[in-house]
Amino acid sequence: MQKYLFQQFFGKITSVPFRVVFWDGNEELYGEGTPRFTLTFNEQIPFTSFVKQPSLAFGEAYMDQAIELEGEIEELIRAATFNHSVIWTETLARLPKLSMRKQKENVQHHYDVGNDFYSLWLDKTMSYSCAYFKTPEDTLEEAQLQKIDHILKKLQLKEGETLLDIGSGWGWLIIRAAQQYGVKALGVTLSEEQFRKTRERIAELGLIGQVEVELMDYHDLPKTNRTFDKIASVGMFEHVGRDHYSEFMKTVQTLLKDGGLMLLHTITHMKEEPGDPWISKYIFPGGYIPSLREIIHLLPEYNFHTLDVESLRLHYAMTLDRWAEGFDRNEDKIREMYGERFVRMWRLYLRSAAAFFRIGGLNIHQILFSKDVNNTLPLTRSYQYTNKE
Repeated sequence: MQKYLFQQFFGKITSVPFRVVFWDGNEELYGEGTPRFTLTFNEQIPFTSFVKQPSLAFGEAYMDQAIELEGEIEELIRAATFNHSVIWTETLARLPKLSMRKQKENVQHHYDVGNDFYSLWLDKTMSYSCAYFKTPEDTLEEAQLQKIDHILKKLQLKEGETLLDIGSGWGWLIIRAAQQYGVKALGVTLSEEQFRKTRERIAELGLIGQVEVELMDYHDLPKTNRTFDKIASVGMFEHVGRDHYSEFMKTVQTLLKDGGLMLLHTITHMKEEPGDPWISKYIFPGGYIPSLREIIHLLPEYNFHTLDVESLRLHYAMTLDRWAEGFDRNEDKIREMYGERFVRMWRLYLRSAAAFFRIGGLNIHQILFSKDVNNTLPLTRSYQYTNKE
């Protein structure tokens, strides 16, 4: 019966031809044309789990080696994305509500895996967000520095100004801002690993007194009575949670000086929808990816004026490709550190994320806005990457 149900299930997928090898050794072809990927069941899996939450069931089966995938994961995702029979139907009402303590635990779950792990496949800046490619030949490090410079240029930094980075990662944005523009910069993070590494970098580069990093929740910053000329937040908004958007915006409103600029860099969905259940369970617990219109709708409520919106969708696909290549080069080391299941989990995450930015509904936007009216001309573009494929 299980095999029959799977056969009926796969038979409804018509957008991409593929092969399935069942646990009894029999194989079947689905769709028309040369198979673009092969799914091999090493053991029998309950069909009901695939109906309820396909991505979670597949992800766990792949991690546990119950299923093997031969071929590009992008083709598997293309098959799932373009067939409604494979798409799950959770509603926004079922999204978990996050406390501040839970947010901190979720951030630490992902980022405190260890600096040794991330240093194996990130670039030297340890930038863990979408890079910015001038050409496809750019190295990952070049592209990450270009991303940071792109953000700093949009913020129109001037010597002596103050800059805050909410969710400052491993600190290269605040460090480069101080070096290139002579600003006083503060970064805040909830990750102890990121805090420790950033503090080491600040000391090594002789920037103590000009650049600071604090291990703290951004909600606590208004208590310090500090305000800033410019604020950036790169890859952090996805962790805020839908129920806390108003708190985030109120905090930024309090911290940003009148006429000041804010650059929000975040992954977005086309529509408001729950996150992928496998990603939510294993990679980013408690995360929620907003739609672009959700963010834009919020801004006027806090006297924020939208100045510029830029999509970097394909840049993120290319970034994830580079990360996955670095991960693959160091797969044996990572396996020795964390085991086979961890390797398969991260391989699936990096490759599938790249595919979703290419063919799914994922996007990434940089949104520049001001508190009250800012009449400085926002020169936000100096070059534009063109995909020649």
